[in-house]
Amino acid sequence: MEPISLPEPGIPAGSSSSMPREKLHVLVGVTGSVAALKLPLLIAELLKIPALEVKVVTTERAKHFYNAQEIPVTLYGDEEEWQLWKGRSDPVLHIELRRWADLMVVAPLDANTLAKVANGICDNLLTCVIRAWDLSKPLLFCPAMNTAMWEHPITARQVEQLKGFGYTEIPCVVKKLVCGDEGQ
Repeated sequence: MEPISLPEPGIPAGSSSSMPREKLHVLVGVTGSVAALKLPLLIAELLKIPALEVKVVTTERAKHFYNAQEIPVTLYGDEEEWQLWKGRSDPVLHIELRRWADLMVVAPLDANTLAKVANGICDNLLTCVIRAWDLSKPLLFCPAMNTAMWEHPITARQVEQLKGFGYTEIPCVVKKLVCGDEGQ
């Protein structure tokens, strides 16, 4: 695990100092949709932009779909949340990540995590970062689930709930799904 860069003493996190920041900090959240197969490609494309520094927060279920060795940036999961914090004055990883990031992209956002976020549940590192998110910073979410799940009436309500928080939806695309169906 790469150490978290903590703010300098006396300087609140996220404050501008006299030194301009060289890179935009992008935090990518990845959840347990089969679309997580594309995580290595997404990270490779983001890293082509020289002005970006990227870190990834993953759910345990997302790990099923990609090889962590193919992710050339720092990857955080639930285990790191508890390794960092030992006592009262220690940094809390989900708070440090929200301070570090200028932008968050959750891609893919599976149906399970969509439901959790829409209802305020924060039972893993990723949902804790989102729950603590600074609403003055952009958060983009990319829903990805089977068409039958996407078309369930509760999904539209949950997407609207996230938009109501000020988050930005990156709409689904129509394509052939892994299960063989074609749809969103």
